[in-house]
Amino acid sequence: MKAFTRAVSPRIAECQLTHLQRVPIDPAKAAAQHAAYEQALRDAGFAIVRLPELADDPDAVFVEDTALILGEHAVITRPGAPSRIGEVDSTAESLGAHFNVHRITEGHVDGGDVLRIGARIYVGVSTRTDRAGIAALANIVRPLGYEVIEAKAGACLHLKTGATFAGDGLLLYDPETIDPAQFEGVEPIAVLEPAAANCVRANDRLIMPAGNPRTAEALRDRGFHVVEVDVSELQKAESGVTCMSLIDDRI
Repeated sequence: MKAFTRAVSPRIAECQLTHLQRVPIDPAKAAAQHAAYEQALRDAGFAIVRLPELADDPDAVFVEDTALILGEHAVITRPGAPSRIGEVDSTAESLGAHFNVHRITEGHVDGGDVLRIGARIYVGVSTRTDRAGIAALANIVRPLGYEVIEAKAGACLHLKTGATFAGDGLLLYDPETIDPAQFEGVEPIAVLEPAAANCVRANDRLIMPAGNPRTAEALRDRGFHVVEVDVSELQKAESGVTCMSLIDDRI
């Protein structure tokens, strides 16, 4: 199994922001937290594959926004922030060695707005993802056996800011921003702290941002192996833990 990541840019403090006020970000601290996140993925059984560093792209560490991995296929997205469009060629070139690569060429889609549950791909309309991009994605993945469904989210950056699939049929969601009724075939679990809604299912583990103790305890009570990682410096850039990797869980 592989997890594709990219180094933290020394210019991360210049990142795109939508909902948060800009505050100083320490690139060295962010890089150390990112390294700990990568280690959590290694501990879960993943080989880390670093995409080429893009030092001049402030948001480059957030690789999730540039691609969607679907088994043997990778769909290269078109991020909605103009400053990020240059990242996708690097992602496409790197993933080409591992996947059959497809590219969205119309509209805009951020990978953070894409939530896959089995063969259903829910895509949220946001400031970074538009309906033209959703339609383009649907045309690409339909022949691959996936159905694209438009989803709605409240005041959050991406759909997966407010909801992620934890595996085992469970959807974590923030009740302040997400209506769980729009997702089929899952048991919705409301998180007890908003930041806990964004988690990474990594093999038999659930990687969660530190600082969400009530939700972490509730998930452990349900039998989850929860791993908490401190991403507080990266959260200043509106990051969630899903943002920083592209997961290929093929064995």
